[in-house]
Amino acid sequence: MKKFEDRLERLEVLNEKMKEGSVPLDEAIDLFEEGIKLARSLEKDLSKVERKIEILVNEPESPQDEPNLELFEQEENSGD
Repeated sequence: MKKFEDRLERLEVLNEKMKEGSVPLDEAIDLFEEGIKLARSLEKDLSKVERKIEILVNEPESPQDEPNLELFEQEENSGD
């Protein structure tokens, strides 16, 4: 599989070709189909990277520390 940057660049090229409006309908459909496949694969890769970043950010600083698994810190309610 091509690198992320190569696929993103190809998606941008496809986008520009379709914006020109001079592409025949059959070719435009093929370009659109290729673009959808590229966009989905890029989105999948981004999701994997996001998960890795979440793990790294929440990783304990020392072996005794517990990992922070919450997305947002819980506010303590003093009136409860």
